[in-house]
Amino acid sequence: MSVVHSRKEIIDIRNRFREEKKKVVFTNGCFDLIHAGHVDYLIKARDLGDVLIVGLNTDDSVIRIKGDKRPILKQEERAFIISSLKPVDYVTFFDEDTPDVIIKDLIPDILVKGADWSYENIVGREVVEANGGEVKTIKFINDQSTSKIISLIIERYK
Repeated sequence: MSVVHSRKEIIDIRNRFREEKKKVVFTNGCFDLIHAGHVDYLIKARDLGDVLIVGLNTDDSVIRIKGDKRPILKQEERAFIISSLKPVDYVTFFDEDTPDVIIKDLIPDILVKGADWSYENIVGREVVEANGGEVKTIKFINDQSTSKIISLIIERYK
């Protein structure tokens, strides 16, 4: 069963999987207003290893990154939704603007981001690769985003 874990708990879980020689995949994001692109992305990320850990931006982090009109859904709701999705094994929050610290804490075997990120700009890439891990990007199945959904709703209900 998927549940949200504290930073300490998720580090302990990660270390246990390292001892068991299980391949841990990590990805992160705001995951505000879940859509088909998110679900497809998470399925593909999970298929890359044995365990998928999702780092979820806290509300404060989302506000700093996306502006004061976001997130639409509060972090507890976003965490409940993400942790309930079949491909997701574990969820943890991070409050920093980037996942750099949590990636250094976990050192996943595989770090995953969407293909809209250039390889050179993927945060945590250096630490993962320096520890023998891989960095992968996943192509989106559609041109969907939370921002586009919000714009569409605003346009339709003016």
